[in-house]
Amino acid sequence: MKRVDYIKKRKRRVFLRRFTMLIITAVTAFFTMFLCLRLYAQITGAPSLSVPKASVFLDKNGHQIGDKFSEERRYWVDLDEISPFLIDAVIATEDRNFYSHNGFDYKRIAGALLKDIKTMRKAEGASSITQQYARNLFLTFEKSWTRKIKEALYAYRMETFYEKDVILEGYLNTVYFGHGMYGVEAASRYYFAKSAKDLTLEESAVITAIAKGPSIYSPRDYPERSRERQLLILSLMESQGFITEQQRDRAADMAVTLKTDDWADMKRVAPYFLDEVWREAERILSKKGRYPAEGGWTIRTTLDQHHQKSAEEYIKKWMPDGELQVGFISIEPETGAITSLVGGVNYSESPFNRVTQAKRQPGSAMKPILYAAALEEGYNPLTFKSTERTVFTYDDGRATYEPKNINGKFAGHPISLAQALAISDNIYAVKTLEDIGYKKFNKMAERLGLNVKFQESPAVALGTSEVSLLEMTNAYNRIASGGLQVEPTTILSITDAEGKTVYEQPKKSTKRSITEQDAFVLTHLLTGMFDPVFNDYSVSTGLSMRSKQSRPYAAKSGTTISDQYLIGFTPSLTAGIWTGYDVGQQLTDLQDKAASKKIWIDFMETVHAGKAPEPFIPPKGVSSIKVDIETGGIAVNECPKQRLMYLKEKDMPQKLCTDKNLREQNNGEDPESGTFELFPFSFFE
Repeated sequence: MKRVDYIKKRKRRVFLRRFTMLIITAVTAFFTMFLCLRLYAQITGAPSLSVPKASVFLDKNGHQIGDKFSEERRYWVDLDEISPFLIDAVIATEDRNFYSHNGFDYKRIAGALLKDIKTMRKAEGASSITQQYARNLFLTFEKSWTRKIKEALYAYRMETFYEKDVILEGYLNTVYFGHGMYGVEAASRYYFAKSAKDLTLEESAVITAIAKGPSIYSPRDYPERSRERQLLILSLMESQGFITEQQRDRAADMAVTLKTDDWADMKRVAPYFLDEVWREAERILSKKGRYPAEGGWTIRTTLDQHHQKSAEEYIKKWMPDGELQVGFISIEPETGAITSLVGGVNYSESPFNRVTQAKRQPGSAMKPILYAAALEEGYNPLTFKSTERTVFTYDDGRATYEPKNINGKFAGHPISLAQALAISDNIYAVKTLEDIGYKKFNKMAERLGLNVKFQESPAVALGTSEVSLLEMTNAYNRIASGGLQVEPTTILSITDAEGKTVYEQPKKSTKRSITEQDAFVLTHLLTGMFDPVFNDYSVSTGLSMRSKQSRPYAAKSGTTISDQYLIGFTPSLTAGIWTGYDVGQQLTDLQDKAASKKIWIDFMETVHAGKAPEPFIPPKGVSSIKVDIETGGIAVNECPKQRLMYLKEKDMPQKLCTDKNLREQNNGEDPESGTFELFPFSFFE
């Protein structure tokens, strides 16, 4: 027993000796690490708290069109010039122990690490305000351990050399709040048209909410998400003792009125366009673990200043005084590069972008999408249909629809697809939809880039579904590209402060929305709106622009009681315009109705001036032939209404226009006498 006791005592002494050495080693290591960290901080000194480098914006030719400061707006204010509500809201939300820790909230870090281990990924953040400020100033938003270690070292140095209030003040002046606004003062002026010192409790909660994710919680773009986060922040402030329950309830019940429309920013080049650049850059960089707020970016955009200035010039010239609004965009078919964009008459009065954010009815501008689907189902330009007054039954016979043409008249004989598109016949369009079905129409719209689900109502053939001008112009641009699935973009490349290329525009798409043959046939059909040979009970819809036309255009207009659309293209450029009232008004004045066509044709003629007219080149499998418009037969001298037509080889007509059976089938009466002056040169031969 004594031996056993001796062995136990000996083991206990050995254990105590080892445990003591372990404690001494750990304490020594800790103090050594602390001394090294302190020595590191002293050697490296206080980190600079200066704002990062400006980001530079270039047009497509490399000319500077702005920098980050002029675009983002930052107004530095002292801590005592910021509302106490806002300061408390930020601390309650971002770092409740800010004034008591030395730069790191170890409890939150431990919790975050535990969650990261459970999820096997870096899913939870636990950065203090000091760490976030360090990241904003010196680092990227990449989720990596290397970045976290650097962030911790910077945070320690900042805590070593700067007072808490200095750190908090710098953080509040550098946080990104969306829409180009950096810092609480800029955000306060932009969202509420007041200084940060005058923010109320409910407004402070809204501003604080944005910092979590400007592209997610912007009250202008996402009011519901903003509201949810605002209520969460008010609850956090109440639970941590910053406000009372009564204050929380009162703030939650107070309506918040945004004043973004009051923001005046006339100094920017193409402000609507640059807003889209910011949005696209944010999407691109966030996917790469980077963020626009890092600063130092060089963003080369797709803007063509000649195109932009031309668009702005003709909008100013032809838009009548009053409340009529406009959206305009031009895109290159080959690349999808947006070369100009105007989202409204006056950015300072309304930064709402009517090209990308507004959803309106395109009217007959939707018909080419329908006819693209019809071409796949066996239609061709010489497909004839009877287009007399017709009542359509739908919804299993429970509803009827009787479309009318714009002048209230109807054709007294069958007309071809080519003529129906040129004069915008509505009966033909609805009959085509009934024939091919809604499913094929929907699929074609999706393939051409429209984010729309058509209701099963005959009226959708006439463009009653709401879409954005960007979507519609992109759809036409895919037709102009020969059917390629081109994506619109505002950015050619992005490089960071070190000159490293972060992003380059992808190479030309090889995916197809429609075949090259169908794209060309549809393109040629769209030239018909400028040709008087199609005149019938109604005239070709583009004749008012014909006197200014110096080159071939493929285009289609669209009209509703509230909207005017016109979208068209040459082989090298697509342009789309919408004019109308934002809400509650109908287009009745002739000057208002004429604005879109005047702006569009003047823009296209100006940006193409000095260049030879570009022909639309038919691909293999498509051939040309002169046909008689009224019968669809091969033209001879006895048939005066002739036009060069392009068809797929399997659809080429086999009979002369004088063939009696053909005339009886597709007309039923003698052609009208008279001739029509064609263009002085051929666009297609």
